[in-house]
Amino acid sequence: MHILVIDGQGGRMGAALTEQIKKNLPQAELIAIGTNSMATAAMLRAGAESAATGENPVVVNSVWADVIVGPIGIITANALLGEITPKMAAAVSESRAKKILLPVSRCAVTVIGVQEKPLAEYVKEAVAQIARCAGKD
Repeated sequence: MHILVIDGQGGRMGAALTEQIKKNLPQAELIAIGTNSMATAAMLRAGAESAATGENPVVVNSVWADVIVGPIGIITANALLGEITPKMAAAVSESRAKKILLPVSRCAVTVIGVQEKPLAEYVKEAVAQIARCAGKD
């Protein structure tokens, strides 16, 4: 299974996701893409063996991914304080990959009916969903 973790800002969410995915799905191929170098570095420190930074890596890697995980803003142009370009948002949105999006408020999107939880809870739920996608309940 090819998992693409995308994050921006300081990479805190991406690092938490990377760490838990590596722990719970060690056989998965995980690539971390940061929208900036700080986010990429945080995900590398969390255990990503492959990582890149910027728009083109998001576009290229969205094509082959089985699962894309990150904040909900990765499908919204200009989210994460402008770090998500329209091309990035389109690549993620148009990808055939299963998208697992964490409902955090770093963009102008509010998902009604979603209970506010700490980031750690969202990460736990996201990793459980990825495991289900991998057929590892």
